[in-house]
Formats: sequence, C-alpha cells, structure tokens
Amino acid sequence: MKIKTPAGFKTRHPLHWLAFGFGSGLSPYAPGSAGSLLALPFFLLWRHLSVAAFFIAMAVLFVLATWICARTSRDLGVHDHGGIVIDEFLGQWLTLSPLILYPVTGSALLGLLLLGFCLFRVFDIFKPWPIRWVDRHVHGGFGIMLDDVLAALLAALLLRLAQILLAI
Repeated sequence: MKIKTPAGFKTRHPLHWLAFGFGSGLSPYAPGSAGSLLALPFFLLWRHLSVAAFFIAMAVLFVLATWICARTSRDLGVHDHGGIVIDEFLGQWLTLSPLILYPVTGSALLGLLLLGFCLFRVFDIFKPWPIRWVDRHVHGGFGIMLDDVLAALLAALLLRLAQILLAI
C-alpha cells in the first residue's frame, strides 16, 4: 500500500516530520494511535530522567510542539490535520508520568504501558468534557496540544489509580 502524503506536506521539511511523528502520522489507519504507539519506546528513555528533568522536558516540548503544530497546520492549510501526531506523543508521555513518579519494572511496567496507551487513546478519541469543549473552542497550535494534554491528565489519574489498586 502506498502512503499518501497530504497536500502541503513537504517530505524534506523537518518540522513536518516532527509534527507527523517521524512519519507515524502518515499511517492510513488510525494515525493518532500509530503516533501514540511510536511514542512508547521513547518513553522508555524518558523514564530514566529525574522527576524534575522529565517535567521540565515535557514543558519545553509542549511549547515547541505548539509552535510546530501551528506552523505545520498553516503549511497544510488545515487546522489539526489528522496526521499531526506530535500532540499524541506528548500526551502519551504525560499519561505515563505516574511511572516516572512511582517507577515499576518487569511485567508490571509492560502492563501499565499498555493500560496507559489504551486509557490515553480512549480519552483522546472520545473526548469527554472538558476535552471536547477545548477541542472545539481553542484553536491554533495551542488548541491542538491542549486537548491532548487534558486527555493525558485524565488518563494519568486513572493509571495512577490502577497502580494504587493493584499495589504496583
């Protein structure tokens, strides 16, 4: 199957590749899920940072990704194109933040990574309130990023609750 790039997408433009999650956003099937899935191995590197370094990195990435989303949306002429998945990367990493605060290893880590992936995808796809309101009313790169951050915060709360209930 040939992957079709959207109009305005420049294959050699580094910001477009970042916005499209190193190409994962070009997936013809569920590009948001493809981006979230590709974010997981990167998280395995992030989890070795200190808590402070992780959250500082996430804040810096939020600012940079907001600009990248705005720029790429402008270039494509489409607000929040489905292929822009850098927001899913950050959202997935924030969802998994309880694993930075309360580290686990082994099969518990694998299970919680899978649970975090699923929780984030559910909140990002179905967009319960207030995520849906933000998605509809906050525009630009900030809006693209903010709805995923809110989805991530809800997913992270449930992931932490799972850790507590399962005594992991």
